[in-house]
Amino acid sequence: MKRMLAVLIAGLFAEGAVAADLLGVYRDAFAFDAQFASARSQAAAGQESRIQGRAGLLPQIGASATVQYNDSEIKRPLPGYSGRYGSNQWGVQLTQPLFRMQNWYQYEQGNLASTVSELQLESARQDLVLRVAGAYFDLLNAQETLASIVAQKGATMQQLELAKKSFEVGTTTITDVHEAQSRFDLVVANEAAASANVEIKRETLRRYTGKEYNALAPLREGVHFDSPQPADMAQWATRAEEDNFGVQAAKLAAEIANKTLSSNRAGHLPTADIVASYGATNNNAIGGITATESKITSGSIGVQLSLPIFAGGYTQSKVRESLALRDKARSDYEDARRAASLGVRQAYLGVTSGIAQVAGYEAALLSSRSAVEANKLGYQVGVRINIDVLNAETQFFDTFRQLSRARYDTLLAQLQLKSATGTLGETDIQAINGLLDPEAAGRPITLPDTTPKTEPGNKKSAADALTGRKKK
Repeated sequence: MKRMLAVLIAGLFAEGAVAADLLGVYRDAFAFDAQFASARSQAAAGQESRIQGRAGLLPQIGASATVQYNDSEIKRPLPGYSGRYGSNQWGVQLTQPLFRMQNWYQYEQGNLASTVSELQLESARQDLVLRVAGAYFDLLNAQETLASIVAQKGATMQQLELAKKSFEVGTTTITDVHEAQSRFDLVVANEAAASANVEIKRETLRRYTGKEYNALAPLREGVHFDSPQPADMAQWATRAEEDNFGVQAAKLAAEIANKTLSSNRAGHLPTADIVASYGATNNNAIGGITATESKITSGSIGVQLSLPIFAGGYTQSKVRESLALRDKARSDYEDARRAASLGVRQAYLGVTSGIAQVAGYEAALLSSRSAVEANKLGYQVGVRINIDVLNAETQFFDTFRQLSRARYDTLLAQLQLKSATGTLGETDIQAINGLLDPEAAGRPITLPDTTPKTEPGNKKSAADALTGRKKK
């Protein structure tokens, strides 16, 4: 049975901390993240565009009232007579558009703008998934990196002590001691940087969720990554060019630009409205020549026709502006399609190359572990020097860190691939969440033991193991 070296990072996992997995962290962020909350508010504001556009097609009703005091003097034909009286009036007017093409185009623009806001909210939700997953995996990777450096520090310290003892008995030179001391000092510096990086990644995750997670569910041992289906990058690119939320929003923006152009061109057209009004005017006599009170009520209904003739060149200028903005929107749409195609290809290659890298690093980890054991045995029998062991150990721990990074990068690339095609949802988070091991959250991080499988100090058995010979 393979022995394992358990590396516990002091203070890395708080005692009694509740384990969190990716799905739970995402749901916390969904309720807390300020950036996504901003997107929700923006989407709610965007929904009003539909109502505002529709308002231009519906009746407009207004009311007015006036109360005033009048003081008048008549010089002809009866000079010297004056009238002082109060008056008040009120009225209600209804206007129903019959023909206003500009209003109709603005109504269509409002519907499109409302749909764009919905797409932007979905895009923000997918962005939240990627940000949270990236922060989650970054923290796990930072913790594993720190664990490997702590383990490397212990292994380097062991080699430093062996070098000092060997120098004291005269079997090695002072160079071996200096090399081991230099390597140990470098690992100590890396440990400080790795420890700070863990805190930075923890704070990044807390920014999204408002919570501090001291225990995160890591990947299960021997986890298998599935290849993208369909296994055709061109099909993924085609889907992205149609279904990507950014592409859909850019396409609608181009349609809105067309509607804006049509609306501004309609500024040359006549308008027709039904106008109905009703009101009353009261005059209260105070004195002078006005001897009686008067009360007048009136109502009217009719069709009002307006024809714009010249507006100082404003309408023509707006048309030219709209033409330029329409061309810009079309270019933006094409750029969005190309960006989506590039993004999905990068994500696809990230998954496929990530799977290959994980397999390669797993094999390399086994090989580098065997190399460490062999160099330690060689050092015991005198056919290897201390720097050989230090180099082999450095290679082993570097491979462990590269393997850890490759695993999390592959998981993130899977999410990015779904996001590029506009299909990333909570079910994809649940699928990745199934690859995690909640029971392992908070446990000490373990690394393979590189101790030679022979008893220390038994040079004959060490040499036999190194050369593959069996003891008689």
